[in-house]
Amino acid sequence: MRTVVLIAIFLMSAIVFPANAYDFVVAKDGSGDFKTVQEAINAVPDFRKNTTTILIKNGIYKEKLVLAASKTNVSFIGEDLHKTILTYDDFASKKNRFGEEVGTTGSTSFFIFGDGFTAENITFENSAGPVGQAVAVRIDGDKVAFKNCRFLGFQDTLYPHGDKSHQYYKNCYIEGTVDFIFGWSTAVFEHCTIFCKDHGYVTAPSTSEDTPYGFVFLNCTITGSAGEATFYLGRPWRPNGKSVFINCKLDELIKPEAWHNWNDPNKEKNGIFC
Repeated sequence: MRTVVLIAIFLMSAIVFPANAYDFVVAKDGSGDFKTVQEAINAVPDFRKNTTTILIKNGIYKEKLVLAASKTNVSFIGEDLHKTILTYDDFASKKNRFGEEVGTTGSTSFFIFGDGFTAENITFENSAGPVGQAVAVRIDGDKVAFKNCRFLGFQDTLYPHGDKSHQYYKNCYIEGTVDFIFGWSTAVFEHCTIFCKDHGYVTAPSTSEDTPYGFVFLNCTITGSAGEATFYLGRPWRPNGKSVFINCKLDELIKPEAWHNWNDPNKEKNGIFC
């Protein structure tokens, strides 16, 4: 357990949020440099070593966003947590123009492939509703951090996907139903509120065998609107899935047994849940 805490401290110290000096301003009313968030992303020079800071003014920005791998060290600063909303409404069973289902990954509202991305005071949302898998944010970039952000959705809200990705979440709010924090990445959640809706599983880690740490929750509150004993803390999506909750407050909605093996006892051999 001490080792898990040390890796969490390392991640927290390795990620620095920029000062409030803005390179670009996004405003829906045309008062900034761009009216859409994607336009501002596209304007960032490829593989920039210095941070590009983008202020996003209040508004609901309905855009399917992609931060390409070439857009490194980009920082989003929202004007107001509850009024700066980046949203889209795709879902896994939705059909594309060829009549094919877009799938879980294709449902994503915001793809983050660039390294060094940070965000503050922003709401990230998939507004499709309770229609199956519908991802708000998928993260593949390394050294990605969120502070004072919200992640809203139902099933599969937050997708820390990249198996070499390291992420840090501080004072964030994450809500959902089934497997709403899931994926391969190493991610530390500190002083976050995890809000459980209806019934389901908080986490579904799929940590790779050669990745020592999966999801680490430090001093978080696990709460929600779900009934008593309706949620598991997690189930291992892959045999080595790892989720650790340290000094967290658990409401009565968490089942006494806490963990589910996804009907496969072999997944209990290497995964770590505590």
